[in-house]
Amino acid sequence: MKTVLKIALATLAALTAWPAAALNVFTCEPEWASLARELGGDKVNAFSATTAQQDPHRVEARPSLIARFRNADVLICSGSQLEIGWLPLLFTQSGNARIQPGAPGYIEASQYVVRLEVPTVVDRALGDIHPQGNPHVHLDPRNIAKIAEVVSARFAQIDARNADNYRARGADFGKRWQQAMDKWRTEAAPLKGMAIVVYHKDMSYFLNWAGMREAGALEPKPGIPPTPAHLAELVDQMKRAPAKAIVYSPYNNPAAAQFLSQRTGIPVVPVPFTVGGTPKAKDLFGLFDDTIERFAAVTK
Repeated sequence: MKTVLKIALATLAALTAWPAAALNVFTCEPEWASLARELGGDKVNAFSATTAQQDPHRVEARPSLIARFRNADVLICSGSQLEIGWLPLLFTQSGNARIQPGAPGYIEASQYVVRLEVPTVVDRALGDIHPQGNPHVHLDPRNIAKIAEVVSARFAQIDARNADNYRARGADFGKRWQQAMDKWRTEAAPLKGMAIVVYHKDMSYFLNWAGMREAGALEPKPGIPPTPAHLAELVDQMKRAPAKAIVYSPYNNPAAAQFLSQRTGIPVVPVPFTVGGTPKAKDLFGLFDDTIERFAAVTK
């Protein structure tokens, strides 16, 4: 009888024991996986559905992603319909109630910041327009600070056993991030007023933060690949009012940027866009260090 009781107690302990990595965090983009690791440390197991080399608009809802989604305790995505082409399928296929919209485990990062470029008219003829505004909110460091507070609080709510850990790491990250923002503000001062040509409208938040401006886009409309006619128009436009740089992200084909550069003499500046986009952008701190450094090099 005592043996049976011991086995029963051992089984109960095994079933109720908290896992070493308390939270499985599924993120849609690398920047949120990096943030989760900063705030959770070894108490989280953070996974990103995409890499810097992938267009987050266009992702295949593979079975492996569904399996990861099914086991997630927390979901962090940019939102504002950035993932509209693939995330809904993961919701329906996974059956995971913990991370459905409205549940504590669901975090849509763009809902906690002021969104730019919210359209007054939504028309597919205008290209890949996001009705809720530009979703690429991670490229303003001020937004990262706000979203970090939300994520840290949510981790503490869901994993109450490790709440003190999340609060301590959140406070430490906030302090280090503020110090970094002070440094970046000084380093980015020479960029104010700098005009650039973007590939896709994915740099808007960084430009807004740094006081830079968009002088043109390689895409004739958001989400529409560059066309010869549009590039010819850009060449004429840049000859009249040249930009300082032509920018593209790792998931963009660089051919159009190189074409425009060859015909105008404007330098091409590949930017990391997200964590992992360049060797230096290994985390969120490196992402902004490298981005500012690359733009600053053009002003010298």
